[in-house]
Amino acid sequence: MKILLLGKNGQVGWELQRSLGPLGELIALDRQSEICGDISKLEKIADTIRTLSPDVIVNAAAYTAVDKAEHETDMARTLNTDAPAALAKAALEIGAWLVHYSTDYVFDGTGTWAWKEDDTPNPLSVYGRTKLEGEEAIISLGGKHLIFRTSWVHSVRGQNFTKTILRLAQEQEELKIIDDQCGAPTGADLIADITAHVVRVAVREPHLSGIYHLSAAGETSWHGYAHYVILRAKEFRPELDLKTISITPVSTSTFSLVAKRPHNSRLDTQKLQQTFDLTLPHWKSGVDRLLNEIL
Repeated sequence: MKILLLGKNGQVGWELQRSLGPLGELIALDRQSEICGDISKLEKIADTIRTLSPDVIVNAAAYTAVDKAEHETDMARTLNTDAPAALAKAALEIGAWLVHYSTDYVFDGTGTWAWKEDDTPNPLSVYGRTKLEGEEAIISLGGKHLIFRTSWVHSVRGQNFTKTILRLAQEQEELKIIDDQCGAPTGADLIADITAHVVRVAVREPHLSGIYHLSAAGETSWHGYAHYVILRAKEFRPELDLKTISITPVSTSTFSLVAKRPHNSRLDTQKLQQTFDLTLPHWKSGVDRLLNEIL
């Protein structure tokens, strides 16, 4: 099996290089690669796909700057909508699978339930709308695809909430953290490992094509997440100079955020677990692993 990975140096892309390698010949590209791996160049990326003729295309590249997207709408739409459409069209031409990553931001975040794959999307932001449009473009073309909606991604590589909290905890005695948004912190390594497992199964069973929700088990708020990170950091590294004494829960409205965020980012993963005989680990185990690596 030949696999083309796009966005190899992002949080998920970096882990995918490890998890996809054992499945066959892996060609991992990014914007700087000699062969065009820049998904903003729609015609060139389609030419790359036709030339390499992979069995599976894994797109880990995207526009993810949620607030900037409100002003950089054209760029967000190019990367999150037009590029997936171009990839799906090229994949259909050569009979390849397309693996693509989406987000809980396609929902409006109302309620307290966990969102299922067939719940009605209603994005609140440009980021969410362009990601939903990307999903719809892939599905409308009718090719073989796996779309994974995930949330609250963290990893050793790149910037994320865990690293931000550790930095702030070494600088400030009091932290004010949002407590009215709920979800499950999900490791990029978990996303990559699940992707590899699902691809291995799905390439033999095309009827499994579709959308799947992929996040760690359990749930917390950003406040609960921050509290856990600092607590465990103190346990793992007692000598670490953490100045934070109190972590105050606040509402989202406390901060002047450009883009609206969903308050409910819970994702129901039963379809994924049942279809592919999986058990997803609790979010705390992923955060523990991350802290062990970065501390």
